[in-house]
Amino acid sequence: MGYNWNWGVFLQPAASGGDTYLGWMFHGFKTTIALSLSAWLIALAVGAVVGVLRTVPNKWLSGLATAYVEIFRNIPLLVQLFLWYFVMPELLPESLGNAFKQSNPFMQQFLSSMICLALFTSARVAEQVRSGINSLPRGQKNAALAMGFTLPQTYRYVLLPMAVRLIVPPLTSEFLNIFKNSAVCSTIGLLELAAQGRQLVDYTAQPYESFIAVTLAYLVINVVVMFSMRWLESRTRVPGYIGGK
Repeated sequence: MGYNWNWGVFLQPAASGGDTYLGWMFHGFKTTIALSLSAWLIALAVGAVVGVLRTVPNKWLSGLATAYVEIFRNIPLLVQLFLWYFVMPELLPESLGNAFKQSNPFMQQFLSSMICLALFTSARVAEQVRSGINSLPRGQKNAALAMGFTLPQTYRYVLLPMAVRLIVPPLTSEFLNIFKNSAVCSTIGLLELAAQGRQLVDYTAQPYESFIAVTLAYLVINVVVMFSMRWLESRTRVPGYIGGK
């Protein structure tokens, strides 16, 4: 093969910005981590609330939660990203919309991407939470209510602590997916890890080195997440349930 391998390209001065190409990759790596973690925290919080509402007796609340899940889960992620970045600023009050459009371009791209990834993932987290709650024996809820707990207290102190432990394995998949889905955000100009890899190819014409580096970076993220979640799963495992000892 006539390809000219050059791993030293990462240490060469970048075409702009006064950094090396390795610095570009590291900046993209940090952006991917910050974007994915911030979106994941929001997704967990929103998904837990929506998942709980899907199981409550109130048909209006459960219906609204179901509509939320179906909307955000069934619209393609790329379409949602375009809506948040191009359409939502036009629907905001004029002062807020102008403030957003006049802000730093990186912040516009980052905030739009974070909200989009968070809400898209929250719909999937909500389904995991709903499944976890529905998998518990009905006797747990009835016993808590019989002891004088209110319905919110029953969810807070009895159902959710058990359900969350049971859904750690499927949540691991969602956690990994949010890192992989972050690559879509390059379509609105956000220079995350995958986008920096493509940019490096454009400037250096070294595609193999660039994408091997990107692949290794994603593998590092996946390995860290997998080992962290396995440790968490072992610490929260419930005896007598699937996977419990």
